[in-house]
Amino acid sequence: MEILKVKNLTKIYGKDSAKVTALDNVSFSVEKGEFVAIVGASGSGKSTLLHLIGGVDRPTSGKVYIGDKDIYSFDDDKLAIFRRRQIGLIYQFYNLIPILNIEENITLPLDLDNKKVDKKELNDLICLLGLEKRKGHLPNELSGGQQQRTSIGRALVTRPAIILADEPTGNLDSKSSDEIVELLKKSNREYKQTIIMITHNMEIAKCADRIIKIEDGKIVKEG
Repeated sequence: MEILKVKNLTKIYGKDSAKVTALDNVSFSVEKGEFVAIVGASGSGKSTLLHLIGGVDRPTSGKVYIGDKDIYSFDDDKLAIFRRRQIGLIYQFYNLIPILNIEENITLPLDLDNKKVDKKELNDLICLLGLEKRKGHLPNELSGGQQQRTSIGRALVTRPAIILADEPTGNLDSKSSDEIVELLKKSNREYKQTIIMITHNMEIAKCADRIIKIEDGKIVKEG
């Protein structure tokens, strides 16, 4: 079943001589439960693509469908709600709330939506993350790898349609990077979670079901 459809997506910044085409008529689709890696050099357009899929920015032209929803048909308020409920975002630099402990950071999307936390599901998720002994700690009391696991938990807790991971290992050492990649693979297998990850590292990209390569704002290879 198709969970994501990107259709003729274009993003242009600036005008006239200062015009930059960050994305140029990009189209592809992703099946539910698929793990896709988007690779490319710095400036290739991969981060722009991820932000457009996630509704963080709006395209110059083109469409993004998540499920049967055209996400850019929403106004900003409705898009923010849709993003919180249906899109899990994992950033390179964690973006955790420093005054909240690990459990509170993970459940934050549910709290913002005034949704009740299922304690069993939360405990199962914390066990999956390997954070059972750290859930009462603050972010600055954790290693980089543990903080990134927390951000993955925050992305997973709402059981979103899609998880978007933006260079999730870019700020980590090789051991922690391997752990994060294994955790993403595990959440893909055990939760049947659809994941789209951008990376410049081809070795990390090889863990995905499919690799999409971008150069100069265009898809140049897919397979």
